Amino acid sequence: MRAAVPTLLAALLLAGCAAKVAPPPPSTLQVPAGWRAPPLADVARRPVDRAWWQGFNDPALTALVTQALANNGDLRVARARIEDFRARVRSARSAQAPTLSFDTGAARSRTLLYNGQPHVGNGYQAEFQAAYEIDVWGRLANATEAAAATLRAEEANSDAAALSVAGNVASGYLNLRGLDAQLELAQATLRLREQSRDLARRQFEVGYSSRLEWLQAQAEYDAAAEQIPQLQRQIFEQENALSILAGGMPGPIIRGTPLADLAAPPVPAGLPSDLLRRRPDIARAEQAIAAAVAQLAATRDQLLPSFRLTGTGGVQSAEFSDLFHGPTRLWRLGGSLVAPLFDGGRVQAATDSAAAQRDQAIATYENTVRQAFAETENGLNAIVRLREQVVQNDARRATAAETLRIAHNRYRNGYAAYLEELDAQRSLYAADVARLQLRTRLLTASVDLYRAMGGGWVAP
Repeated sequence: MRAAVPTLLAALLLAGCAAKVAPPPPSTLQVPAGWRAPPLADVARRPVDRAWWQGFNDPALTALVTQALANNGDLRVARARIEDFRARVRSARSAQAPTLSFDTGAARSRTLLYNGQPHVGNGYQAEFQAAYEIDVWGRLANATEAAAATLRAEEANSDAAALSVAGNVASGYLNLRGLDAQLELAQATLRLREQSRDLARRQFEVGYSSRLEWLQAQAEYDAAAEQIPQLQRQIFEQENALSILAGGMPGPIIRGTPLADLAAPPVPAGLPSDLLRRRPDIARAEQAIAAAVAQLAATRDQLLPSFRLTGTGGVQSAEFSDLFHGPTRLWRLGGSLVAPLFDGGRVQAATDSAAAQRDQAIATYENTVRQAFAETENGLNAIVRLREQVVQNDARRATAAETLRIAHNRYRNGYAAYLEELDAQRSLYAADVARLQLRTRLLTASVDLYRAMGGGWVAP
């Protein structure tokens, strides 16, 4: 019967160690060999500059992005999270090191002696305690690796947040310069509408035209005047949004290069596979997989026996003065093996949960990669199509300008009604507004493309 006990214990240990881990799902991710979007002629055959916003050659934009990267509230939170996870790595790593503690105490007790007589006495002791767990199966090392991978994921998340902030600031600044240009256009248009209104009024006063034409000119002047406060409101709100992004209070934004003089940096070259090292969100998802796999291994290893060495050494005496002069010296060395026999399936359930989290991390990584490809494809295609729109808009504006010139001369010489000139003015104004909006969208599209391609960030 005694010989059967070790055999039974060994069988129970082996049964407890046989944790079932579900295999990861098969991957369906395929990296394309090239881009689907039409090729661009001005592709720069050089790595993406990390400070890509400097390619716009606008000192005000560069200063604003620099300020935002230093003071943005979301980035400060991200940096604090990095420090938090660095501390967690140190905490996980400390479990692999020995522990040493000191314990001292005093007690007074009343006990019975061997002869049945009560005895009241004091006890004083001071001892050091040391312990060390031998990481035979690598459970502690896996837990440390899980914490380290999570830290790397947080560092990549901080880079992703910085890329997002830089992109949002650049896009916001370019939109602000676009609104500034539209406001200048609206003010110049208002002056032209004022001249047309005054001309219509004079012709009405001398009986050369009807009151209807004068009222039409006045209505067109009022419509142009209405655009100015609307644009001023948008500029005011855009300035406040940029100020908050830069980590400040709502306020004005210093301007730099006008919209007409801003030029987008060259489109960066690269294959689709380059995104796997350029984009920080992909690196974050990749490190999340590494953390989940390491955590799964650490959780699974809880079903394996753990080996622990302990040692205690100190002094003890019945009198406090003897504790430092003539104490009784005590010591104890030991080792222990602890193995789970039955826990109601707790560790197996935790293992299943960790395996499910690993599968979630894998699916998240694949979705992140697919989204990165889609964003880059959309960015490349947007630049191509917007450039085509600019060409068509140039032709449209040239036609509208010539139409207005002819209509104005016909009206001035009495060969046509004011309605012809009014329609021509509206067409030219609409073409000019579209031209400014297209230029702004083309500049912000280059920002979106740089952000989609990783913005110069390179994984270590």
